Amino acid sequence: MEVKTFRIKGKFLMGRQMQPFVWECRAVDVTKAYEKVYSEFGSKHRTKRRNIVIEKVEEIPPEEATKPEIRIFAGVEEHD
Repeated sequence: MEVKTFRIKGKFLMGRQMQPFVWECRAVDVTKAYEKVYSEFGSKHRTKRRNIVIEKVEEIPPEEATKPEIRIFAGVEEHD
């Protein structure tokens, strides 16, 4: 199985406002990428799945990733 890089755009409820986000992750497929978003935002922000709206999921080349850890995991950059 090949691991792919995804960029996910959406918004989540923080307090009383919907907060936009752009998040990148590595996953085997789109379904796993969705699960990672729900898991991450639920863990870090205590946000319920029903309060997370995913508007767009796109597969990107690892070279386009902006998060350094994603680039390192993909083998684009080396760890210092």
